[in-house]
Amino acid sequence: MTNKDIAIKAAAVLLKKKALNVVVIDISAKSAFADYFVIASGGSERQVGTLADEIADQLAKEGILARSIEGKKGSGWILMDFGDVIINIFSVEQRERYNIEKVWSDGTIISIDENELQQ
Repeated sequence: MTNKDIAIKAAAVLLKKKALNVVVIDISAKSAFADYFVIASGGSERQVGTLADEIADQLAKEGILARSIEGKKGSGWILMDFGDVIINIFSVEQRERYNIEKVWSDGTIISIDENELQQ
């Protein structure tokens, strides 16, 4: 599974669990530490934690384990480091505050094709 495949799989999991505003950004040309950011919001602190748990579970089924997970379920931001794919799950308020998309606006937004998500 390529890094892009992992990012798309993570986005699909997030969308299936009703995450808000899921975005995949290719940062490979601008970053030495990762190739993709996956960014999503949860509608509540509980959903943020549930989304992170679901990502960990679904990617583990593919043999992909997080190198580290930072943040607590009540903190409003959980960062999951899967090596070249970094997943950020925010509360709506924290996402607005940190505005990661603006920081990485020189990256390439990857469109998420509905057909890819059915796989």
